[in-house]
Amino acid sequence: MSSRYAHPGRLAVFSHVAASVCAALVLLSGCGGGGGGSSASTGAPVGNTPAPPSVPTDPTTPPTTATPADPIPTDFMNYQNLCAKPRTGVDAQGYAFPDRQGTLQDEMKFLRGWSDRYYLWYDEIPTTIRMADYTNTLDYFAALKTPALTAAGKPKDRFHFTYTTAEWDALSRAGEEVGYGLTWSRNSATAPRTWLASIVEPGSPAANAGIKRGDMLTAVDGIDFVNATGSTNVDAINAGLFPDNAGESHRLSIQRGTTKFDVTLVSQVVASDSVKNTKVIDTPTGKVGYLSFENHNAVAEKQLIDAFNLFKSQGVNDLVLDMRYNGGGLLYIASELAYMIAGPSSAGKTFERAVYNNKTAPDAPIPFRNTAYGFSAPNPVTAGMALPYLGLRRVTVLTTAGTCSASEAVINGLRGVDVEVDIIGSQTCGKPYGFTPVDNCGTTYFSIEFQGVNAKGFGDFADGFAPTCTVADDLAHTLGDPAENVLAAALAYRATNACPSSGTARASAVQMELVRPKLKEISIYPQKR
Repeated sequence: MSSRYAHPGRLAVFSHVAASVCAALVLLSGCGGGGGGSSASTGAPVGNTPAPPSVPTDPTTPPTTATPADPIPTDFMNYQNLCAKPRTGVDAQGYAFPDRQGTLQDEMKFLRGWSDRYYLWYDEIPTTIRMADYTNTLDYFAALKTPALTAAGKPKDRFHFTYTTAEWDALSRAGEEVGYGLTWSRNSATAPRTWLASIVEPGSPAANAGIKRGDMLTAVDGIDFVNATGSTNVDAINAGLFPDNAGESHRLSIQRGTTKFDVTLVSQVVASDSVKNTKVIDTPTGKVGYLSFENHNAVAEKQLIDAFNLFKSQGVNDLVLDMRYNGGGLLYIASELAYMIAGPSSAGKTFERAVYNNKTAPDAPIPFRNTAYGFSAPNPVTAGMALPYLGLRRVTVLTTAGTCSASEAVINGLRGVDVEVDIIGSQTCGKPYGFTPVDNCGTTYFSIEFQGVNAKGFGDFADGFAPTCTVADDLAHTLGDPAENVLAAALAYRATNACPSSGTARASAVQMELVRPKLKEISIYPQKR
């Protein structure tokens, strides 16, 4: 099971084996939260809920056994690309793989030395971890992090994970993944479950089958999804909801209001749009631009530029940026977006500065980029192209607990240059940390390297940003509909500077959370060119 990653939404019966592979599993076994720093992607297992974690010993305390600790390689870069099973051929960009014949221990030596050099809390990695105790790199890497808990009893590091490099390339560059083009929100991973469709990708198998936002899942391949327990049922549900390969056929039972129906979906490689529902809303006080922005990936660069060109041509003088389902991604995309909002007054100022461990010299901060980076993606833009902008001093951002990482960096970066950011929705997830993804031997490793701060030096939002107005997500309306609960509240607040009453806001009694992979809830620091 630890030889490849599992989809984050999958359900699982908790076991000691599952607990040992938390780097590969995201939401399966409730093993520390995975990518969803708040409620965005944490989950309890199906079946027996594990006991609360015990308070770990001080990570700096030496082991009491006589077994010596592994030496930490200072020459760890000499072990990079020495692989037990070298890849052959070329990568996603057409370059030959750098792999050379090596051993499993070579791969572990690279990971141990790299973690000691760059991991933000390198001095809290337990000294009792020994390579000889592990038979694969995923389990070994999963142990190379601080075991400390926060004051609230949560793991200090909830964001330590891996992807196969092929999956990382497909998701980060092209926005592609195998599935149905369907993202769920859920109340729980345990029975009884309520899962509702939140995002239905246009043109996807889910959309073509007629699934709509707000539809409730009741069964998978004939198995009662709401109440089923036991490993046999759980495995079958996982196979149906999160197919491993394109071309798989599964039957979902759906309820919409009082209407029940079945759909048969065939999985395929789905390319998702990062920017959707771009529109201009006429109000008595001017034109308001709206867009839903769901992923800071490479394909977002052109889509955002096209959206802001539209807004500029239509004379938009205000903006509602809907990032309630945006877990983050590339910080240069976040920087470009923030510039397109703020305009020339922000150009060259610090968007985000990375604070590393005490072994790492500081980098120059990421500025508010006024030109395109030119990411490698389908239909890329030209590097160095001037970005359009609105030049706003106030912007409204729609959020949920699924608004994470690079999305929070947009909020924090704009506030750092005194752009007023009104937040309508829910508390954001709280991820001021980021990574530089490292590929070795076909696995891309994500280990926290920095905390991001804005131009004012602020970056302490591990508990998330509080909303200006608390408003429940509204799955009964399509995104971009002015009658949709959160957008309606944003437009009202813009006009009156008053939050809607609790009755108008229809605060939900049940907290819903997105079901999505860790990869979609991160901040990625750009590779140096």
